[in-house]
Amino acid sequence: MVLAERTAAALDASGAQVVALARIGQDLRKYGQRYSHFGFAYRDGARWRIAHKLNHCGSATAQVYRQGLGEFFLDDLFEFQAGVVVLDPALQARLLPVLQDDQRIAQLHTAAYSMVAYPWAQTYQQSNQWALETLAMAQEPAANTRERAQAWLKLHGYEPTTLNLDAMTRLGGRITHANVAFDDHPNERRFTDRIDTVTVDSVFVWLQRSSLGGPTLSVR
Repeated sequence: MVLAERTAAALDASGAQVVALARIGQDLRKYGQRYSHFGFAYRDGARWRIAHKLNHCGSATAQVYRQGLGEFFLDDLFEFQAGVVVLDPALQARLLPVLQDDQRIAQLHTAAYSMVAYPWAQTYQQSNQWALETLAMAQEPAANTRERAQAWLKLHGYEPTTLNLDAMTRLGGRITHANVAFDDHPNERRFTDRIDTVTVDSVFVWLQRSSLGGPTLSVR
């Protein structure tokens, strides 16, 4: 709750209406990653709400939720730190009505979930992928399907993270975790231990590189 209070203060001070907000729910340092999960924090009157996609307790499905800052950080965090990226004002203006609309917020949502969903396929969808594709839809109204949103992201230079996962690691993950699948990845990459997926760090780097967001602000 202390982190939620400090984050709220930072968001208030930013003057923004919509930001990308990340948390550290898992230790991803061995993969060279900092943040594990992000969604959009948006101003709702005097308070902040978070729109994000959550996996159902390790199951193969997920849903989009709106929560308060306290709920967002009450998720057994690995480290009590938030990452904030203030979005470009024009993008904020396009994204805010999407986040406030029950139908539009779920327009690109796919319930079938994999933690390592392939960024350029539509079989599964992980949490960061939903947020990134929804951002694309808000920025470009013609990107109103997952396939079109992904095409827009490719065109505008988004690059996913490539994880090096050997066959035994992939097999173990698939057998022991319902929320992990690899069958949407191209064989030529999967069988050479290259697993591409949407990470928070890759999104934050792309937002700054594309001038759609500022630098990452750390809140502790």
